[in-house]
Amino acid sequence: MNRALPVVRLRVPTDEDAIAWHRVFDDPEVMEFHGGKARDLSVYEELTARQRRHDAERGFCLWTMVDDAGRVIGFTGAQPWPQEWGPTGEIEIGWRLGREYWGKGYATAAAQMTLERLRAAGVESVVAMVLSGNARSIAVTERLGMRLEHVFTEPRYGQQAHQYRLDL
Repeated sequence: MNRALPVVRLRVPTDEDAIAWHRVFDDPEVMEFHGGKARDLSVYEELTARQRRHDAERGFCLWTMVDDAGRVIGFTGAQPWPQEWGPTGEIEIGWRLGREYWGKGYATAAAQMTLERLRAAGVESVVAMVLSGNARSIAVTERLGMRLEHVFTEPRYGQQAHQYRLDL
């Protein structure tokens, strides 16, 4: 059954969004596949500043996701793969949502918008790196039409990571 996707807006992250991201992601379930615990506020301050630079320089970034009521619910977007292992030099699409927004189609809707923006910016293909146990994110990659390309052992946590690809 195909359901209508929710209304979601994407915006370049603001200084205030660092605080909102910190609040929304301060949940062990949300962070299960991202180290298991919330990061310090300073991490989100640096991340939002870096995303503003990415948007200015590249025309894309990890955008803040806002629901139809104007609440910050997470982020989605793309950035160059930041690690020294895996798809070095590739553009990675990603998403992270607050727990109360899971299972409602927000990640899929926002990721589809991200793909449209990436095409407009001239990006030819994207990858998504997903830990193998993250069934929700794997489902989003499948809804986007991505294909499994490689399997890695993620060096920080020693877990299996899947690399998905989509040619734009």
